[in-house]
Amino acid sequence: MYNFEKLTVWQKAMDFCELIYKETKEFPKEEMFGLTSQLRRAATSIPLNISEGSACNSKREFKHFLNIALCSQYEIVTIIRLCRKLDFFTSESYIKISNALDEIGKLLHGLINSLKSNN
Repeated sequence: MYNFEKLTVWQKAMDFCELIYKETKEFPKEEMFGLTSQLRRAATSIPLNISEGSACNSKREFKHFLNIALCSQYEIVTIIRLCRKLDFFTSESYIKISNALDEIGKLLHGLINSLKSNN
């Protein structure tokens, strides 16, 4: 097991990716290369950047990758709101996705802040 796999934020981000893949399965086919692809790429970017950053040789570099993951989290906020406006998500799905995303954002902020205070 790699150290990043022990991080709660990475575990939650992996669960989030699975959720996004399941929830986008029924998106309109014409969105396969549009919102479906964009949302899936942004979602996978979060755990990918956490794991990649964990391999860095400094806290500063790790924070850089965590900030990229955080940017992806913010990007997803806009995408899911648009998807809800377009009725691609039910209210229930939207709330479930939003809550999971909010939790990941809080965990990312916490990890970033803990690295800042440990300099």
